[in-house]
Amino acid sequence: MEMLIGEYRNTLDEKGRILFPAKLRAVLQRNELIVTQGLDCCLMLFTTEEWASLNDKIMGSASLFNDQKRLVMRRFIAPAQKIEFDRSGRLSIPQNLREYASLKGESVILGLNKYMELWDSESYDDYLTRTNDQFQEAAKSMGDIFL
Repeated sequence: MEMLIGEYRNTLDEKGRILFPAKLRAVLQRNELIVTQGLDCCLMLFTTEEWASLNDKIMGSASLFNDQKRLVMRRFIAPAQKIEFDRSGRLSIPQNLREYASLKGESVILGLNKYMELWDSESYDDYLTRTNDQFQEAAKSMGDIFL
């Protein structure tokens, strides 16, 4: 599978649907994605294959007797849902996940190679502003990979 890359801005309609970028849809092998709660109050979207691999890794290392692992299972695995594209290339984002990510209109879809993130546009712009200094430091720490 090709990489899922790019930043795309689009609008979530009143029914909770978002037109998914054609460039990202062209990379997908199926007409469905898995969506779940992400970190930083965004949603994470995975191909079914990538989700199966990640789910197997998480569940393979999980223990019902470990507080942190139960927390990850409850906050990441449990809210996951399979969603399918409609004929117009839109995804209908479930209400509980829209609420988690505060999705209400203008949205941002980020392609991050193996998965995608869906953000409320205002929340994403605030995140970029808040983390700018951290990004500068993180980029400096990775300076040896840029030749």
